[in-house]
Amino acid sequence: MIRVALVDDQALFRAGIRMVIDSQDDMAVVGEAGDGLAALSMVREVHPDVVLMDIRMPVMDGIEATARLLQEPAAPRIVMLTTFDLDEAAARAIRGGASGFLLKDAEPEFVLAAIRSVHSGSAVIAATATAHLFAHFSDAQARPVPPAFAELTEREREIFALAARGLSNAEIAAREYLSEATVKTHVSRILGKLGLRDRVQLVVFAYEHGLV
Repeated sequence: MIRVALVDDQALFRAGIRMVIDSQDDMAVVGEAGDGLAALSMVREVHPDVVLMDIRMPVMDGIEATARLLQEPAAPRIVMLTTFDLDEAAARAIRGGASGFLLKDAEPEFVLAAIRSVHSGSAVIAATATAHLFAHFSDAQARPVPPAFAELTEREREIFALAARGLSNAEIAAREYLSEATVKTHVSRILGKLGLRDRVQLVVFAYEHGLV
């Protein structure tokens, strides 16, 4: 069972999302909060697997709350909720470790798929959208590429470049004439060598270091 927490200052929005999530057999809402400060104690009490976190809230915004929660020993996966396609605040949160972002008007099926995806740790939420976000807000001067990148094989660099552009394992497999299982193995090795948690962080890494 995937344990989900909702953090948003609009009670009606939370009620709608709760109804969608609780209709599923494999997930349930285990906690709610109306601001970032309240979210800190709620998350520590109920230990959710995934948190849907609004960015703009009173008392404490979602960016500060996310930064604090990700410092916890067993931090949950956090997905930012935003009303804007290109939201600089969302970009900052993802750079800080959030697992991606969702538009608040996303279709229910997409929200559910995103929760499952983040919980599995095997895929990125709206990878193309995340790549677009960072392409828009990337720093003018890229940071130096860490030495660890040189440890990637030629094939791993090819797959890194495709994943950084937001392609899924299936899309990479079709383009490179590989099996999805092989692509997944390559991606896992890339993440391990670069010390990255997931494909969202891979996208961030690529844009911050001028590799796309």
